Amino acid sequence: MKTIGFIGAGQMAEALARGFINSKQAAPSDMFCVDISAERKEVFKSFGVGSCKDSKELVKKAQIIFIAVKPWFCRLVLEEVGSSLTPDHVIVSIAAGMPLSALEQAAGKDAHLIRVMPNTPCLVGESATAIALGGKATKEDGQIVKALFDSVGKTFLVEEKLISAVTGLNNPAYIFVAIEALADGGVLAGLPRPLAQDLAAQTVLGAAKMVIEGGGKHPGAFKDSVASPAGTTIAGLHALEKAGIRGAFMDAVIQATRRSDELAKM
Repeated sequence: MKTIGFIGAGQMAEALARGFINSKQAAPSDMFCVDISAERKEVFKSFGVGSCKDSKELVKKAQIIFIAVKPWFCRLVLEEVGSSLTPDHVIVSIAAGMPLSALEQAAGKDAHLIRVMPNTPCLVGESATAIALGGKATKEDGQIVKALFDSVGKTFLVEEKLISAVTGLNNPAYIFVAIEALADGGVLAGLPRPLAQDLAAQTVLGAAKMVIEGGGKHPGAFKDSVASPAGTTIAGLHALEKAGIRGAFMDAVIQATRRSDELAKM
């Protein structure tokens, strides 16, 4: 297995590192990180991942390098390490709104670049990850990176033009809000908080699994199958429709997509 480095040791980098360890795709001793925060480096150290003094040192130790900093710092980081990159390095950017063209301009035209948009459920092996290969990235580069992300969830190869839309959609925060709201409803109806939260989370998990394993069956068909005439389900669905839940979710995806596009222009 190739060595892995994280330039930026924030929450997503931590989720990926822990996910790779949990899935046995990488040993802690084969991973390194660098971050301006000593606290974040200590977090990585707590599960066995070593730290480097700077990005140039990390590039010397790691072959697959994750760029896990805020989008507006990506160019600076890549310009700093660009001269140290070799054909053996694969650069994986998980920064929202940072197109491959901008990454290539900073890292150099010969850099092997891959743009990835994962999400934090990689920590529990359930990430929804989109991957777009840069011009110099080889088929082998793509296979290596895909294998890493396949180990922590489900991976989708897409054209780069779709990455912003993926960023707008694959955000678990939307579902956390839905679970929280359902649990609040359960409490309002008289359920103890822990029971309400467990029921809400398990309901979301079960519904998602039915759609994933449903052979392409439309979610609306599953919904119709449990909405009997004059029953409790259709009464609840009526309340959701009156509140505009569909439009709210669609607007969330569109607004996040637009923000990703805005970041690309900064």
